[in-house]
Amino acid sequence: MRFDLLFFLNSILFGAGLAMDAFSVSVANSLNEPGMPLKGAFLISGVFGVFQTLMPLTGWFCVRTVTETFMAFHRFIPWIALILLLYIGGKMIYEGIRPGPGSEENNSVRGTALLIQGVATSIDALSVGFTISDYEFPFAFAESLIIGTVSFLICLAGIFLGRNAASRFAGKAPIIGGIILIAIGIEIFLKGII
Repeated sequence: MRFDLLFFLNSILFGAGLAMDAFSVSVANSLNEPGMPLKGAFLISGVFGVFQTLMPLTGWFCVRTVTETFMAFHRFIPWIALILLLYIGGKMIYEGIRPGPGSEENNSVRGTALLIQGVATSIDALSVGFTISDYEFPFAFAESLIIGTVSFLICLAGIFLGRNAASRFAGKAPIIGGIILIAIGIEIFLKGII
């Protein structure tokens, strides 16, 4: 194996493919928080980028060390993503329909909710560990780092896209964002069981 153009192109394409769920969630997050500051945009994109970097490495490590345990866990991945995204999407829809006192402050996607989104949108990247399991560590690390960087950039673009669209959807943006998250959860689930 060599660090050549084909390696980098393959890694970038992997990153773009894996980032699509996180991109959609980024759009939903910015719809939920139309006035998201730049710091928030970088935080959300950074969390997704880190998870998209760590998950393939985790998969690579599991395949090389604890393959049987990982294979038993693999069938639960679609269920975990579905449950996590149903929960967050349902909460966004509920808060969009019944805004409570201080609802402007509750629009922020931070902390636990952001970590849950990071896991839910990148959990399928664990399976990338299978495809790169024959790579030596420097190549697996480089591929994972490229995937994470591409994901970060795509998610940042999604946030800016959502911010621009949010003004058009004014009070309905959290509901639309919640529906998007639920749809992504269902899509990950169906891809995983079919």
